Amino acid sequence: MPTSPPSALLVEIPEAEPLVGEHRLRFDPVAARGVPAHVTTIYPFAARDDLDDVTLARVAAIASAQEAFDYRFSSTAWFDRDVLYLAPDDPAPFSDLTAAVVGEFPEHPPYAGEYEDLAPHLTVAHATTFADLDGVEAQLRTGLPFTGRAEHLSLLTEDAEGRWTVLRRFPFGA
Repeated sequence: MPTSPPSALLVEIPEAEPLVGEHRLRFDPVAARGVPAHVTTIYPFAARDDLDDVTLARVAAIASAQEAFDYRFSSTAWFDRDVLYLAPDDPAPFSDLTAAVVGEFPEHPPYAGEYEDLAPHLTVAHATTFADLDGVEAQLRTGLPFTGRAEHLSLLTEDAEGRWTVLRRFPFGA
């Protein structure tokens, strides 16, 4: 068992914030704890206390082997009508990044191996009623599509109070 909270590796999607920020603050509890709009690469990752220089160098090597990539989000989607998310038009760069991290760190499978469907996604809302989610989806559709460019992999850690902060950003293709 980890002695400290786990960390997370993710691709930040700052272009989404104007569209999803308010909804995430209402309907995604991690948003209020400091987690930006993102597509998860690996969560949970290594415990905060285990993020030594060797681990960080291994993550940096994975990121430097990944080319920066453009993304476009133009649709909403659902996991079991319980989780509303935005789906990237091309999930392959996100999936490839997750596969590279899992290949280097097999002891940290995505979502601790809990889910079979690892579709890359940007969670917008969950933990609320279907009526709320349906209303959020209608609002999201008016702001789609949007585009951006992923240039780094972010490592976030959680403190004792449950706040998340970016510990380090690893540039792609460096």
